[in-house]
Amino acid sequence: MVHITEDIVRRRAEHNDCEIFSLEEVSLHQQDIERIEHIDRWCRELRILYLQNNLIPRIENLGRLKKLEYLNLALNNIEVIENLEGCESLQKLDLTVNFVGCLSSVESLKHNIHLRELFLVGNPCTEFEGYRQYVVASLPQLKWLDGTEINRSERIRAFQGLEEVKRRVWEQEKDYLRKRAKEKEDTQRKELGGEKEIKERKPGFDGRWYTDINNTIPELEENKENQKSEENTKPAMTNPDLDEEQREREFWNTPCPFTPESRLEAHRHLEEKRKAKDKDKEKKPKAPRTLITADGRVMNVNEPKLDFSLTEDEENNTIVLDLAVYRHMDTSLIDVDVQPTYARLNVKGKIFQIVLPAEVKPDSSTAQRSQTTGHLVLTMPRVEGEIKVTKTVSRPPRACQNRPSSLPEDNKRCFHHHTIIITIL
Repeated sequence: MVHITEDIVRRRAEHNDCEIFSLEEVSLHQQDIERIEHIDRWCRELRILYLQNNLIPRIENLGRLKKLEYLNLALNNIEVIENLEGCESLQKLDLTVNFVGCLSSVESLKHNIHLRELFLVGNPCTEFEGYRQYVVASLPQLKWLDGTEINRSERIRAFQGLEEVKRRVWEQEKDYLRKRAKEKEDTQRKELGGEKEIKERKPGFDGRWYTDINNTIPELEENKENQKSEENTKPAMTNPDLDEEQREREFWNTPCPFTPESRLEAHRHLEEKRKAKDKDKEKKPKAPRTLITADGRVMNVNEPKLDFSLTEDEENNTIVLDLAVYRHMDTSLIDVDVQPTYARLNVKGKIFQIVLPAEVKPDSSTAQRSQTTGHLVLTMPRVEGEIKVTKTVSRPPRACQNRPSSLPEDNKRCFHHHTIIITIL
């Protein structure tokens, strides 16, 4: 069960510098919350409260929010409209897709004189005959019901034959409440039956099933032979993965009524699956990605799956990397590491690494974010240098080539040296 804690509210109050006493709007949707609590004491200045898509079964602990104007409780397990009399400024109430079957409970909203909009779409009470007429007549301050405006003529018609409409609504409400009581009883019986089945199927202390405990004590040799024969007659063990798939298929394909209990059961089933999956992940830690092999070879890696372009600017003698970083991502979530032969970037915990076509100067490299596209442009100057190599070439001049050499000294005088300069860019 998830509780509303001060830490959760503060994390949702970043737009208010994490101050909750002066908070005017807070969103606590999709938190698997099962009870409303503490908000009326911590956030007295609230004007807008989002609690949709949780598991809340009851409206409670909101009476002190005198300034609350909009309350969203859609997609919860609420069955009765109650405990909102203290919300004096309430103007809009959203109860879409809940389980409100007690239509007469809308009369509790008469005290909310500023209420203008009410949403009950997807609730069982909307299927009652005379539903809209009953609500319009019960709440004269209402201007919109289920997204449709209530005009003057509709309000006048709502009061015509109102007593008969109320009688029919109350009868339908009683039928629905009897049906709900039966559904709750069936759910309790199912839960008790499941617990009983688990107890009955509980194995012995060593995990095996026994039919006759006296048969395991005397005559050990005979017992061993019996066990062997039983093992031979047993069918082959089924695959546990297939059994799990079959159970999963049965759970989702078995018809069941849409009730708060079935919705809660589905949520807990998914939660158990998630926990089992997380447990498997903990058991099997993910192997770290190889960035540089054992023999020193640098690998190309693109974990964030970002588009990029790598170009060589011959005019400026640079290598330019244009990485399509998410436009609205904060620059503090990006780390850049330039090495002479490769560039590595950490984008929100994911590694992007690329091998460069030439050696660069890390100290002279620059990184800039585009203000229009958000792209990260990395400019890396290539290494420049001159290596002078002196090479002696033994080649006589033309004058010496036409003259026969008789003396070694003449040959020495006829040779001269050439210097070759090799420039490496």
